[in-house]
Amino acid sequence: MKRATIQHTALSLAIAFGLSSPAAFAQQSGEAVGANAQAEPTTLDAITVTARKREETLQEVPVAVTAFTPETLDKLNIQDIGDLDAQVPNLTIYAARGSTSTATAYIRGIGQADPLWGVDPGVGIYLDDVYIARPQGALLDVFDVGRIEVLRGPQGTLYGKNTIGGAIKYIGRELPTELGGFAQVTVGNYNQLDVKAGIGGPIGGSEALRARLSLASMNRDGFGTNLENGQEVSDKEINAARFQLGAFASEQFDVQFALDYMDDQSGVRGARLLAPNPLAPDYPPLEDRYDIRSGMPNVNDTEMKGASATLNWRPNLDWAFKYVVAKRESDTETNIDFDETPLQLVDVLAFYEDSQVSHELQANFDGGGRARGVMGFYYFDGEAGGQVLNHFENPLLPPSLTNPLFGDTQGKVFTESYALYADWTFDLSERLKLDVGARYTDEDKHAIALNRFYTDATYATSWGTAADFDKTVNFKNVSPKVSLDYAVTPDIMVYGLASRGFKSGGYNIRANTTSIPRSGEPFDDEQVDSYEIGSKMALLDQRLFLNLAYFHNRYKDIQLSVFTSYTLPDGSSSFFGDFTNAGRGTVQGVEAEYQFLPTANWLISGNLSWLDAKYDEFISGGVDIADTQEFTNAPEFSGALNVEYRTDLANGGNLSARVGYSYQSEVWPTTDLSPEIRQGGYGLVSAGVIWRIDDAWSLSLQGSNLADKEYRTTGYNIPSYGVLTGFYGAPRQYSLSARYEF
Repeated sequence: MKRATIQHTALSLAIAFGLSSPAAFAQQSGEAVGANAQAEPTTLDAITVTARKREETLQEVPVAVTAFTPETLDKLNIQDIGDLDAQVPNLTIYAARGSTSTATAYIRGIGQADPLWGVDPGVGIYLDDVYIARPQGALLDVFDVGRIEVLRGPQGTLYGKNTIGGAIKYIGRELPTELGGFAQVTVGNYNQLDVKAGIGGPIGGSEALRARLSLASMNRDGFGTNLENGQEVSDKEINAARFQLGAFASEQFDVQFALDYMDDQSGVRGARLLAPNPLAPDYPPLEDRYDIRSGMPNVNDTEMKGASATLNWRPNLDWAFKYVVAKRESDTETNIDFDETPLQLVDVLAFYEDSQVSHELQANFDGGGRARGVMGFYYFDGEAGGQVLNHFENPLLPPSLTNPLFGDTQGKVFTESYALYADWTFDLSERLKLDVGARYTDEDKHAIALNRFYTDATYATSWGTAADFDKTVNFKNVSPKVSLDYAVTPDIMVYGLASRGFKSGGYNIRANTTSIPRSGEPFDDEQVDSYEIGSKMALLDQRLFLNLAYFHNRYKDIQLSVFTSYTLPDGSSSFFGDFTNAGRGTVQGVEAEYQFLPTANWLISGNLSWLDAKYDEFISGGVDIADTQEFTNAPEFSGALNVEYRTDLANGGNLSARVGYSYQSEVWPTTDLSPEIRQGGYGLVSAGVIWRIDDAWSLSLQGSNLADKEYRTTGYNIPSYGVLTGFYGAPRQYSLSARYEF
């Protein structure tokens, strides 16, 4: 009987001094895995990751990384990186507000939900070692992927830029030395039709020149309907492509080029009215959570593209050098109907654009002795900006200069950042290892903002200026790290870690300096000091892997986006998007990941997390209100359980069947702490069956949210205009895929 194809399961290990406890495991069984077969002992598979910017197996890497191989992604039905949410401890990631591909990501209670260009994310997202600076387009769809790594906890030493919460690395497949490829078609409810394909191999019969092309088209009807015009909402229409070309001059030197493109023409995501709007009594909340009655255009487009070149030089067995240069751009147009009625109460048309150039030079040393490490230089030059046209109106008040209120927010933020970093591991003995590292960052933020009020919807005649400034601020930071790990036995490791994470400050481009002068001043950088202890255990002859970690983070100058009211010249009130440093907080938690193979046919895996995030200081209006505030996107309890059965079939194929359950407790998705937007605890059920017919063909039947649970991911609360809305996660979905590989 052929060796069974077994899932490379993503199970985190508490390795070395890990920044969280886990790193992923893969395992494989013995030859016979039929229903009546006797299984051979399970062994660890050497999955290679680059969490420390050098190739290591997951048992070696001293970073908290959960890694997903293509097989695992298929079996868990991971369609985009938002689906990783339940499979990684203390990870919260979802589509931002009314978008399909804009990412909101939090790890261990640290992140950022504001997608505007004056604000940086708190979790870094990387595509093949290139940092994606803006959240627009960053909720990457999964196709032709090599692996995905999720690094939990501050990654201040090696990654630095905006990885105060952690990092998500999307890594494409390596260029193949032989011709190969795949084609996959998926159909499902809501008229889902996805087509994905890839082909790669040597060019001209020589392995010295290789290429790979991957294409994907993902389409689905809307979950709801705009009852005003009959158009679908919450639909999906995304096309994407990636191309790689590599020239391998010798074993010592190669140059690899990569291009990627994504075009998201999905419609707006509908939000449900959670309570009647007193300004629009004729439009009560709808019964269906996805239906809307918006008067705005159904346009929510994002185009993202990038190009990179990577040079690898290995002059000898001890040293390896890498240089990565990349350019990325994105453009977004989005219509946001905050009130979700045909009336123009709070309607916003927004345009975002950004471009970035980055350079990174790395030097890796491993001479086979007691010391090894990586050193590097990083440079980032980014320009992000756009325009936001606001239309605010209260139909219960008489028309005036400020009712309706037409506002225009426009400007740019230029970021120039330099960093030097180093991370070294020293073998103090055969069992004890010391890891030390540091990163120095020097970053300039140059903000230009021009925010004005206009007399009508043509935005041609201005009657007042809310803010007009051109300012620059500099931030410097040193983020150190030190850790020890000790192998108590060959199967049990304990470790301790202290590290620092940093995210630079900047300017609020929504500022209203006329009414609130301090809103034009820079906000401070964030900083978190993280301490962690944990263990990695392989038990029952390596049939049970159990990994535990406790972390304690001291988080200060927390950056928050909030709505702030102000008084207009006629005495009425309105609001603007304010940005402030809240103060200090303490975040601690326990994480456990497990994988159990009771027999060769059954696999049980998952994770459990406890998170305690609270403010120690939160200054508002000169008053400390910490006791009344809650961390956003920080559920106290969360976890997942996956039970899988695998068996070989008589014709040489194999079958895998999985049932999954994930749970998270109550969560506050926004800083306004509206009880109506708060999401109570809930669980989701999923299942899947994959039938590999032979070496070429496979069929996959998948289902998610099978109980059709209603749950909110975020929402809006704007009391001055009666707005209270919530965005909901996807309903029950099921699909059937056919895949051919060659």
